Amino acid sequence: MNSFAKRKNIIIGILLIIGAIYVMRLFNLQIVDSTYKRSATRNVVREVIEFPSRGLIYDRNGEMLVYNQIVYDLLATPREIGRFDTTTLCSIIDVPKEVFIDELKKAKRMSTYRPSVIIKQIPPDRYALLKEKMFKFPGFYLQTRNVRTYPFGCAAHVLGYIGEVSPAFLEKNPYYRSGDYIGVSGIEKAYEEHLRGRKGVSLFLVDVHGRIKGSYEDGKLDTVAVKGRDLVSSLDRELQQYGEKLMVNKAGSIVAIEPSTGEILSLVSSPSYDPVEMVGRNRTVNFPRLLNDPLLPLFNRAISAQYPPGSTVKMLHGLIALEENIITLGSSYYCANGFHVGNFHQACHHEQSFNLNNAIAQSCNAYFSQEFRDLLQDRKYGGARNGYEVWRNHVLSFGFGNRISYEFDEEAKGFIPEAEYYEKRVFKNAKWRALPIISLAIGQGEMQTTPLQMANYTAILANRGFYYPPHVVRSIDGAELNPELKTKRYTTVNSIQFERIMDGMEEVVNSGTASIARIPGITICGKTGTAQNPHGPDHSTFIAFAPRENPKIAIAVYVENGKWGNLYAAPIASLMIEKYLKDSIQPSRQWLETRMLETNLLYPELPNYIQYPK
Repeated sequence: MNSFAKRKNIIIGILLIIGAIYVMRLFNLQIVDSTYKRSATRNVVREVIEFPSRGLIYDRNGEMLVYNQIVYDLLATPREIGRFDTTTLCSIIDVPKEVFIDELKKAKRMSTYRPSVIIKQIPPDRYALLKEKMFKFPGFYLQTRNVRTYPFGCAAHVLGYIGEVSPAFLEKNPYYRSGDYIGVSGIEKAYEEHLRGRKGVSLFLVDVHGRIKGSYEDGKLDTVAVKGRDLVSSLDRELQQYGEKLMVNKAGSIVAIEPSTGEILSLVSSPSYDPVEMVGRNRTVNFPRLLNDPLLPLFNRAISAQYPPGSTVKMLHGLIALEENIITLGSSYYCANGFHVGNFHQACHHEQSFNLNNAIAQSCNAYFSQEFRDLLQDRKYGGARNGYEVWRNHVLSFGFGNRISYEFDEEAKGFIPEAEYYEKRVFKNAKWRALPIISLAIGQGEMQTTPLQMANYTAILANRGFYYPPHVVRSIDGAELNPELKTKRYTTVNSIQFERIMDGMEEVVNSGTASIARIPGITICGKTGTAQNPHGPDHSTFIAFAPRENPKIAIAVYVENGKWGNLYAAPIASLMIEKYLKDSIQPSRQWLETRMLETNLLYPELPNYIQYPK
């Protein structure tokens, strides 16, 4: 073969390779890769999203707490916009002209071919004016939205609110698109996947002027929006509203639980806000205002604030000491106006001996300090450090030091220090003793709990040793809840021990530190507490359940800067119990109701008193 023939074969080979590359490339573009097809399709096809109605939320008695109201978004495709009267359009939709122009510029920068939302959440009355004049505004069209409406304006922290998705969230969740709304807090966030439903999509053919000419492929590719699932909450609407009224002009919280189920009957955080303030176009104004309010109305104190439990944990100490055989029901300690060891003095108000139930009824600090010391330093543990670990493990079994709800991401854990915490900060190289941490015996020191944990602890007392995880949703379209919510969680203390302290808790209300909470015809078991506050007046606390036998309600109340448990927390708790069990406040106690409703405890420096999550 001569050189010419060789060159000829080489050229033919190169041409064949080039031809094969072109064929493969064309195959990929036309068959495999649909990018160009989609691009061409977008020029003649308009995608219209149909947003589903978000699921409704009811209270335990079937009253609707949250429903939907239709609003409208104004969209524009920049390249399709013709001449129009900007002033007239802005007047109809009640939007400042400069805002409208700015949003239109943003849409043009994003894309001239794709529709963008210009103005969100136009109310129905404005929509009615706009619809009949839409022909004057080429390139603009409307899509429906649903916003939340609250007929009773209560339970803002429980229900939560919805907001626009963030760019960071969009990267991780392909279901959502820019401009979509999602649950941001409360039930709305916890049950987002159930409440949101499923979006529908309709495809329409459009002409070169963007005018709809008909369905694309006769609607074969369209999908129908599916409504979100309805939720039935455990809240009692009337009880919730009553609790919010009682906490007006006070900072703190109320948490009420049905012990037999773990269902939350009421969850109040005060100061609060009207949930309507977080809906519609007004949200952009209200949210920054609420966020910067020094009283922190967006902060859910019921699940996120952490306080010392105070004397309300004295029953817990007694139960642990009984279980560990440190004391018996008849064991007594002497109170000499307090607990005295060397130069150490812990104040109290008695000068007599107490057994366990009497010590609970009179809230004797000396009794529980001596009992706590004897527990930690009992010889069978081989040292106070081991004794502390035994005590701590019991405390953890009551739900303290951990999140106990499956529904609230913002729930704080509280704080029950590990032994290593005290070794680094208190004992260092010294021998462990009870005295340096004796404040734990009366619910002070490093121990921190949330109001939700305290209400759950009260439910444990009511149930004599077990609890169901507290939750605020009873059912989803009638479907069964998470089985975990129906599983009993037992403490490490035998149920027998709980019965042994009931007399003391009942006596607290009958003739002890919370006699102001006594309700004729209802047997209440309770305990007052004072949570020390280094920044101002102490916090008033009270826990209770009723009736003693077959309890229907367990409740924890915190009133910040309320000083003593019997001053505000106990009266508020008793009024809540009476309201729930009797539906009304009897005339002989209405003076107490009036006093609680009219009390104002808010101070300018209040935010400094709050213990934030660690």
